[in-house]
Amino acid sequence: MSIEDRKKDHLLFSIRGDVESDIPAMFQDVYLIHDAVPEINLEDIELTTVFLGHEFSAPLIVAGMTGGHSLAKKINAAIAEAVEELGLGMGVGSQRAALLNPKLEETFSIVREKAPTAYIIGNIGASQIVMDLSPGDLEKMIDMVKANALAIHLNPLQEAVQMEGEPFYRGFLDKAREIIENCEIPVIAKETGAGISKEAAEKVVKAGFSAIDVGGLGGTSFSKVEYYRALNNGDKEMAEISKTFSSWGIPTVFSILEVRTVTNLPLIATGGIRSGVDIAKALRLGADLAAVGRPVIQVAFKEGSQGVKKYLKRLIKELRITLFLIGAKNLEELRSKPVVFSPRILNWINQRKLKIPFNYIKV
Repeated sequence: MSIEDRKKDHLLFSIRGDVESDIPAMFQDVYLIHDAVPEINLEDIELTTVFLGHEFSAPLIVAGMTGGHSLAKKINAAIAEAVEELGLGMGVGSQRAALLNPKLEETFSIVREKAPTAYIIGNIGASQIVMDLSPGDLEKMIDMVKANALAIHLNPLQEAVQMEGEPFYRGFLDKAREIIENCEIPVIAKETGAGISKEAAEKVVKAGFSAIDVGGLGGTSFSKVEYYRALNNGDKEMAEISKTFSSWGIPTVFSILEVRTVTNLPLIATGGIRSGVDIAKALRLGADLAAVGRPVIQVAFKEGSQGVKKYLKRLIKELRITLFLIGAKNLEELRSKPVVFSPRILNWINQRKLKIPFNYIKV
């Protein structure tokens, strides 16, 4: 199967398939405290934030998920138009497809064409860095989308269960250091749905990454995506293996806490973000930005850029209302508001010996 066909499979199964994780991101076990006397007006709430030197109108980006197919071009264009108008940012899917087939470059470059001032994050996989990425390839990827940052996605689970997978990680950290040293833009370590532990975060920090995207369990399960791909291709063994690992990983809430235990690096919370309330909770736990993937891809496919704008505006409005209801007039005040954890989260914190960098209230 060509890489273009594989990208089409990933996109269509993500849009149409039952690929949501069976394990939640755990935001339902985090409680923000309602303030019946907030002493602020809803219209006064300020959501602007700065991430890696760039100002965003709200702490929200669209996670990088697609590219490498004509349908992906249309979806990336729709998302790019929306984030440009709203003052947000977005990532693209792995650009390896365009390195292998230059004809696919436009499925990625369309993003910068439609979003000349938005924050754009390029993307390449850890396995590809280990195997064959050259300095020239690095420059080409960055120039392709005029990237503000580069994400190196960490997807050992998906590589292990994918029919065409390349689960090659030996020597990755040394290769990553070389990339970081030769890269003129920030490099982000990005998981893709299985989360980042405190131990993995320590490795990432030592390698010199500029930021971390936790990519936690709770949203799109790429193991499920590979399950459906394997079934569709008649590979029952790989389908069963993918199914076995469909709930593998660290839920997003736990992953934020894990990472924040060991580093103050800028942090993106991805994985199961489905509302403005989720965004507020992620920021309260220690994230700097929240990222949404599959729901945006779905609405872009069905409704184009107008649908994406409407959806993102809804999330931002929900975030603003959440801040109003806890009496926080900006994101800095949000991070000082009380939060309550369920026994399930407290149990994880205790067993993992996490040093949470803020006070929490036991239930």
